[in-house]
Amino acid sequence: MEQYIVSARKYRPSTFGSVVGQQALTSTLKNAIASDRLAHAYLFCGSRGVGKTSCARIFAKTINCTNRTSTGEACNECDSCRQFNENRSMNIIELDAASHNGVEDMKALIDQVMVPPTTGRYRVFIIDEVHMLTSQAFNAFLKTLEEPPSYVVFILATTEKHKIIPTILSRCQIYDFNRISIADMVSHLLHVADSEGIKAEPAALNLIARKADGAMRDALSIFDQVAASSRGNITYQAAIENLNVLDSSYFERLLDAFMAQDVPSALLIYKEVRGKGFDSQFFINGLALYLRDLMVAANPATQCLLEVPDDVVRKMAERAAKLSPTFLYRAMDLCNEADFNFRQASNKQFLIELTLIKLCQPCSPSPDESGSDGGRLKPLEDFARQTAAPQAEPAVRPQTAAADVKPPQPSPVAVKASAPVLAPETHRAYSPGGLSLSMRKNVSAPTATSVSADTPVQTLRDKDFSDADFAGVWSAVAKAFPADPLLTSVLVAVKPERKSPTRFAVATGTEMQAEIVRKALPDVLAKLRDGLENDEVEIEVTVCEGEMPPQFWTEQQVLEHLLKSSPAVAEMISKYKMRLI
Repeated sequence: MEQYIVSARKYRPSTFGSVVGQQALTSTLKNAIASDRLAHAYLFCGSRGVGKTSCARIFAKTINCTNRTSTGEACNECDSCRQFNENRSMNIIELDAASHNGVEDMKALIDQVMVPPTTGRYRVFIIDEVHMLTSQAFNAFLKTLEEPPSYVVFILATTEKHKIIPTILSRCQIYDFNRISIADMVSHLLHVADSEGIKAEPAALNLIARKADGAMRDALSIFDQVAASSRGNITYQAAIENLNVLDSSYFERLLDAFMAQDVPSALLIYKEVRGKGFDSQFFINGLALYLRDLMVAANPATQCLLEVPDDVVRKMAERAAKLSPTFLYRAMDLCNEADFNFRQASNKQFLIELTLIKLCQPCSPSPDESGSDGGRLKPLEDFARQTAAPQAEPAVRPQTAAADVKPPQPSPVAVKASAPVLAPETHRAYSPGGLSLSMRKNVSAPTATSVSADTPVQTLRDKDFSDADFAGVWSAVAKAFPADPLLTSVLVAVKPERKSPTRFAVATGTEMQAEIVRKALPDVLAKLRDGLENDEVEIEVTVCEGEMPPQFWTEQQVLEHLLKSSPAVAEMISKYKMRLI
């Protein structure tokens, strides 16, 4: 019985022509061999499974071949080629730097360099994962790498080029390997399936290729796994089940729920996803990628960025045509924000559920269409009817004439767009976060209003105050919420800007910080008005646009600022190889 060999080994490239997805690079190497313009040291860089070590072996075999073909490939018939194919060539030495990375290993290698080839023209030394060498080993290797004997060629391979010291890089010809495209991987997998007599659906192979993330070796390993589980009949459904991949059908159903403003359905779909064992961060990233693909599919000019079959592109384009760009941009931003805050969230499930709830709330018309703020959200009428509770009507100033009575102003956290009428004489208005609720009379136009003599009237306070007065009261209010340290930190960091005698703007660093302030705004306003003795004080909460002020900088931004402004600090960090943790 013939011994089974995994596809990653059985179909490993043996010629330049069989290397997948690196045509430009292999052509350059073949031209260098044909013109006999070989360097003494090469550095092959790229992610895992893209063909670095395979190309190094093919290159070593080809430069020692004595009877190359007209296409520049090794003949596989001469003594050198046969010795290489039978793994007994003394001219090709491979060293794994991950396990042989010390000075003594380099000294042993240098001793081998001094031995000339017995057959063939060159001795080729392939050092894999060269970035794993210690600094001392690199230094011991430098002189030999710079001036090796004429019969020696070094080929260094690495997945982490940035870890190699500049003195090594300067002595090598550097070749950067590309990640293998989805189309190239699918084509090669079809060839392997035909060779092995395996039935495979193109959609299933496309899924395997996407799962491999640009690595041909990984794609072949996954191919073997799915082929074994499906008994040689690789279908899309078999690939989905075997690889535990989050199918796009979940995201399509979620999008339907978003469009229908169906919060319960969105939450139940998320529960179903968690029930199948998928990580919540993986889920939100998958949703973000699906929304990105819809945005790309909407424009024929960018459809080339989708690495999926043409029929899938066509379906996504039809679906994207029914969506507004504003929704897609906002939805991607919400998913990205959830991913960014995922690690810090104490209740990760709630974070994702809140994001889904926000995605079920449609954007208001754009400024071009209605003149309103396109970034705000329309209220959900059904949700408002279920959750609203009556509140006391705001007080009015005593007037000498009924005609002079002005209608009470809406709460400063109310949305400027018109709110739905819920009762004959009440409006409910929501903040952009959809969480704060205010009540006011339904006033369609300024009209005369009479005040009964029996009705108690509360006088609105309107004491004048200076910027210094406001700053002092704000400082006290910011520290008045010890039970909510997150709110306290945001209030202490922001600096309200006066827009009018009683209206102030508060700009936060992120949308999440803005949500925190908006939720607490009624309590903050109550304390501010009491402290200033003025009931007309209003606060508008926004998010900073452009460069954030220093108080909102991340640790990385603080470090970058230090490096730019203080050469001494930069030198110390570089000298001791310090990094943020």
